[in-house]
Amino acid sequence: MKYETMLERFLGYVKFKSRSDAASTTIPSTPEQKDFLRMLKGQLEELNLSDIELNEENWFLTATLPANTDKPYDKIGFISHVDTADFNVEGINPQVIENYDGEDIVLNKELNVVMSKAEFPNLSNYKGLTLITTDGTTLLGADDKAGITEIVEAVKYLSEHPEIEHGDIRVAFGPDEEIGRGADHFDAKGFATDYAFTMDGGVLGELEYESFNAAQITYKITGVSVHPGTAKGKMKNANTIAAELASLFPEKEVPEHTEGYEGFYLLHNMQARIEEAEMVYIIRDHDREKFEARKKFAEEVAAKINEKYGNVVEYDLFDQYYNMGDVIKKDKRCVDVAEQAIKNVGVTPIIIPIRGGTDGSKISYMGIPTPNIFVGGENFHGQYEFSCLEHMEKAADTIVEIAKLAKK
Repeated sequence: MKYETMLERFLGYVKFKSRSDAASTTIPSTPEQKDFLRMLKGQLEELNLSDIELNEENWFLTATLPANTDKPYDKIGFISHVDTADFNVEGINPQVIENYDGEDIVLNKELNVVMSKAEFPNLSNYKGLTLITTDGTTLLGADDKAGITEIVEAVKYLSEHPEIEHGDIRVAFGPDEEIGRGADHFDAKGFATDYAFTMDGGVLGELEYESFNAAQITYKITGVSVHPGTAKGKMKNANTIAAELASLFPEKEVPEHTEGYEGFYLLHNMQARIEEAEMVYIIRDHDREKFEARKKFAEEVAAKINEKYGNVVEYDLFDQYYNMGDVIKKDKRCVDVAEQAIKNVGVTPIIIPIRGGTDGSKISYMGIPTPNIFVGGENFHGQYEFSCLEHMEKAADTIVEIAKLAKK
């Protein structure tokens, strides 16, 4: 299938600044996301979709491509997020490389920013294809503007080809996925689909229906600052207490030493001085029992420090999201349909667990099973991010094929 406007649409989307902000308390977290959603609303209106609504409370944009047959089809949905990650987005200047030669890519000659084959061996998979890269100074924003592009292009294609029978197809574009808050306000009841798909994966063929269970714990350590010359028996140095607390965590159970279904603890950030320190850990595991054990361990760490130094540590522990696989495994129609659709477009499905989470992690627990599908890009969230146009087209083909296959 041909998508004549896909590249132009994608280049326009990525140039639109829509970075989210974890420090903000507004919905969405940045005003630029509102601007992008309003622009998208106008594009959906041009496609003559139905039920177009931009909800200015949760800032989800939803619309429907109505069924064109009386035959029984599942009501399906496709979801992507408009925000981009915590990396420079000022002056995004995408570069298009046609018929990529498979060699190192000079992203920015002046700054000597090179995406090398040695560092990124997967580049060999893209020889002869069309790549869209950064200029080495910003992220690209393919996560998740590639997904948005693919949904819009697929819906456009279906609306222009009424000979392809399908049921009701719902689309949703929302904010703040990158800071883990967007789906908190998703109106699953109003979306009203049998199942849905987030177009928010990575490389060609990825199909993910298992995610981490996720929690965060913040330790606040209160020290006692005394002049070092008279500190004996008085000082409690929050810096060294923080270091000791960190040493109690398993050395190898961290992201850089784990893969697949292996969980981890990550010291995400910390601030420390003698009188006080704050440490933020994220806790991840696919297995719910192991997840609960990890949370208990994180609490026990605080207890051990308090036993040694007095009550110097307070903590705040909360769950962020859960493994959507625990929901989806009860009814895998959505996975079966997606897997067959990927095969039908000539791609080998890569069914792997997400070592993270998507909006689908939360939406699945709201009653809509929502696995995740590839968007055709790599190296998200940084200056080496890129998308492959031909693989984006395959993602749009997959959406169209799912629409065909979603029969009751």
